[in-house]
Amino acid sequence: MTNDDGLGLAGRMAELAQELAVPKSLDGILHSVTGSVLELVPGAELAGVLLVGANRTHESLGPTDDLMHQLDQIQIDTGQGPCLDATVDEHIVRVDDFTTADRWPAYTPKVTELGVRSSLSFKLFTAERTAGALNAFSTRAHAFDAESEAIGSVLAAHAAAAIVANRQGEQLESALSSRDLIGQAKGIIMERFNVDAVRAFELMRELSQSGNVKIVDIAQRIVDTRGT
Repeated sequence: MTNDDGLGLAGRMAELAQELAVPKSLDGILHSVTGSVLELVPGAELAGVLLVGANRTHESLGPTDDLMHQLDQIQIDTGQGPCLDATVDEHIVRVDDFTTADRWPAYTPKVTELGVRSSLSFKLFTAERTAGALNAFSTRAHAFDAESEAIGSVLAAHAAAAIVANRQGEQLESALSSRDLIGQAKGIIMERFNVDAVRAFELMRELSQSGNVKIVDIAQRIVDTRGT
């Protein structure tokens, strides 16, 4: 990499960091990251992010081309592939030529039929309940090298940070919503049964424990009965 290339990479990384700091949807943020993959990672022609949830749900995000959705879906359907391996076991999975790879017998024939020859996947360190991979593909064999891995690793760190921040925001929003809902339910109980806030919460907790139901669900039921 020349000095000019290095300066260009550093500048683009700084721009990307600023983009990630601006509030936007997770998919929008990841589109910025995958766009940078095509711009900065040598050999990359397609890029996207595959997330795997704790209950085996899958999200295909930030694709640079509709073909990425097809590639992700093949892995989901067959239960095998470099992106899935990267989400679980390995930090970086590089495939130099799918036509000679025998690691994923159900996956590779379908990929080569689509004209894809090589790939590079990076594990995203996101959260205990979510795994993910930043993935790049090429129609050329041996498209990726050590430089591709080095630059892709930095972009993967940006993607992981964006996902973690988004999930934390969702959790905070959910927690605030739950707190407000429980507060409303306590107010209804206090008014109906002429008890203080402590006793109102104890009543909800007792209902939660006896019925093995989350206290926020008990609160929702109480709020739903308002006016009846």
